[in-house]
Amino acid sequence: MPIAESFKRVQGAYAADERRPLLGYLASLGAFGALAGVATAVGRRRGIRLPERFTAGDTVLLAVATHKASRLVTKSSITSVLRAPFTRYEQPAGAAEVNESVRGHGVRHAAGELLTCPFCSGVWVASALAAGMVLAPKATRLVATTLSAVAASDWLHLAYDAAK
Repeated sequence: MPIAESFKRVQGAYAADERRPLLGYLASLGAFGALAGVATAVGRRRGIRLPERFTAGDTVLLAVATHKASRLVTKSSITSVLRAPFTRYEQPAGAAEVNESVRGHGVRHAAGELLTCPFCSGVWVASALAAGMVLAPKATRLVATTLSAVAASDWLHLAYDAAK
């Protein structure tokens, strides 16, 4: 049985009448794997060795930076121009964020889901930051520290507004 026919059978058995962009998800997984492979190849070619472990401070820094970057990518009004080919504006969501719905089918729909879901994009952001900590630690630490400072600033703005 040809691969395409087999894939359609699996998709039909998985989703029945519901339209789920499994091919788009497969493309996203392939892209993620390819990027991880490129980062690994670059590290090996440069002779970079993985650290034995990350410190608790590094983990907190990456966690806060990942949170902020994933919110910027998936919810910020300013970055809506990046999401526009894959989404439809619905309404403001407060604090310079917007709610959008995913549009399109297949790869376009899957990309829209990735670009509107902070949980989904967080995996990509965290992986990129972790790779950066290995391949370019100084620059990545600067970016992560900046994103973490912006996240802390956001919380202070919200606390200030709530205290009024």
